[in-house]
Amino acid sequence: MLIALLIAGFWPKPVPVESAEVMIGNLRATVNEEGKTRIRQRYVVSSPVSGQLRRISFKAGAEVIAHQTVIAMIDPLLPTLLDVRTRATVEARRDTAAANLERVKTNHHFAANELHRFEKLFASNTISVQELESAQLRESTAAKEQVAAESELRQAEAELQELGAISGSTNNLCPTTEIKAPATGKVLRVFEENARVVTAGTPLVEIGDPADLEVVIEVLSRDGAATPIGAKVEFEQWGGGTPMMGRVRIVEPAAFTKVSALGVEEQRVNVIAELLTPPEQRVNVGDNFRVEAKIIIWEAPDALKVAAGSLFRQEDHWATFVIGNGRAQLRTVRAGRSSGTEMQVLDGLKRGEQVILYPGSRVHAGQRVKKIKI
Repeated sequence: MLIALLIAGFWPKPVPVESAEVMIGNLRATVNEEGKTRIRQRYVVSSPVSGQLRRISFKAGAEVIAHQTVIAMIDPLLPTLLDVRTRATVEARRDTAAANLERVKTNHHFAANELHRFEKLFASNTISVQELESAQLRESTAAKEQVAAESELRQAEAELQELGAISGSTNNLCPTTEIKAPATGKVLRVFEENARVVTAGTPLVEIGDPADLEVVIEVLSRDGAATPIGAKVEFEQWGGGTPMMGRVRIVEPAAFTKVSALGVEEQRVNVIAELLTPPEQRVNVGDNFRVEAKIIIWEAPDALKVAAGSLFRQEDHWATFVIGNGRAQLRTVRAGRSSGTEMQVLDGLKRGEQVILYPGSRVHAGQRVKKIKI
């Protein structure tokens, strides 16, 4: 009796283990990353001319209609005020040019008469060829000086006429320029709200349609290469109760380097997904909103799967402990896709078998085990 009690006391007790069942069900592999919404078509309205911008009354969120809503008005610039000194200077320049023209006209007239006399003298062999050519040069120079003086006088008169027109009236100024919305949507941003002088090309307002959204998802380049076009996407943590649905439209062909929060350089690429959820079910989602994206790169409705915590690496293959007759049996497994918490079983396990979760070093082949409920 004593010997039996001693044997029972020292006999190894079964190791309590957690277990999971091998089952058939839906399994999918996903890429989980953060994303940001953006409006697909956005328009930055710029000033087409230089002028005085009137105050823009629109605020962010205001609705506009294409080619109807006037979003900005630009008046022509007012002429610069002229003082007495400016007018006197221009008038003096005009008078100087007129006097200079009279002088060069006289010189040209004299040079022309002189050339006429020298031509007669040369015809009678009274003067040499050199004297005739000198007279011709003087006449040509005087003619060119007269042309230059006439041009200078016209320029001075044009400046004086322009100043008189500016100081007299502003009826010749260009009319007010109206800038209309290029597309139907809402005002996203007002760059220039207050009235001020703007130059041509100055950004004024940004317009877009918040209902026409897409999502930009930054993923690792290896995940981007594995993402098929048309893959389904679920968007969570966007502020609503149910996930928004989407579809991958394009994976951009160029990746970029980004430093992670841990200081590690990563090669990432943008995956662009279009939203399939109707706009009326996501009315509060706007431009540059943060979402949690789950890209489904593979899915099988009837996959043989097992909990990922039951598999471990043994040399160059996967293995697990199967519970059979109260003992742990080591089994080699060929695994397929993983969802993170579950893995696809291609070979080595059957439906309904019980496997040990997180066996660690306390479980070995042939050891007695006892399932516990968690």
